[in-house]
Amino acid sequence: MSFYQRLNAAWDRSGSMLCVGLDPDVARFPTAMHGSVDAIEEFCKAIVDTTGDLVCAFKPQIAYFAAVGAEKQLENICEYIRAKFPDVVLILDAKRGDIGDTAALYAREAFSRYGADAVTVNPYLGTDSLEPFLATPDKGTIVLCRTSNAGSSEFQSLEVDGEPVYLRVARTAATKWRTIGECALVVGATYPDELARVRAIVGDMPILVPGIGAQGGDINAVVRAGASRPSSSAATPTSPPATRASTAPSTNRGLIINSSRAILYASDGANFATAARDVALATRAAINAAS
Repeated sequence: MSFYQRLNAAWDRSGSMLCVGLDPDVARFPTAMHGSVDAIEEFCKAIVDTTGDLVCAFKPQIAYFAAVGAEKQLENICEYIRAKFPDVVLILDAKRGDIGDTAALYAREAFSRYGADAVTVNPYLGTDSLEPFLATPDKGTIVLCRTSNAGSSEFQSLEVDGEPVYLRVARTAATKWRTIGECALVVGATYPDELARVRAIVGDMPILVPGIGAQGGDINAVVRAGASRPSSSAATPTSPPATRASTAPSTNRGLIINSSRAILYASDGANFATAARDVALATRAAINAAS
């Protein structure tokens, strides 16, 4: 099953566009686990167990594991997700970007070592840096487009031939990269107007949206700007842009809306996992209500 097929099935099964980001910061663990690298696997698996039926995707951020030498724990968590929740899409948030053999090795790391369905990448080095990811059969390549951080405008909003760079990335994804493989884009929840402009260019291509919850992105604005609408719901994720009525209800497709810290650290007590589920339920309900 391809990345797009898996994602469509996950949206249908979960009835949600919610993604839980696995960013295990040992300094923020519950009191009984606080500061323990050895507890990373236990903590993440508990979160997975209590939210797996509510989400379309899990997104482990590799830096939180690699910085403390917990790559083996990440392997185990990825394997656990695939075994326990095989219908949930697994996205490795690695933001890789390199060329030649190095890019090919990064692709192998994401798709073979960790078994990810998709990986985030940086397009700054150009198409050849993305090709090893895009050319991997049935896997997704999620390209940074308009990121949620405050400094993203420094380069992403610079104009090239009258068009900001982030829109050039979106247009290239829609017209070139999707002919090589299954791709998606990253657009931050903190920029809903830009999200709407990207959506108008890429049609029903999936968009990963970080930045709700702790980063303050507005769920209603995100869903209005980026979710798929009935007028284009029959299209595939790689279809060209379709005219959409923004007032129509969404199809609960099109977006992978990520929340990490707000869910992971809902409680620092022994009830951390059930508290995480409560926040995930509330977040999913807010997303669906915005639909």
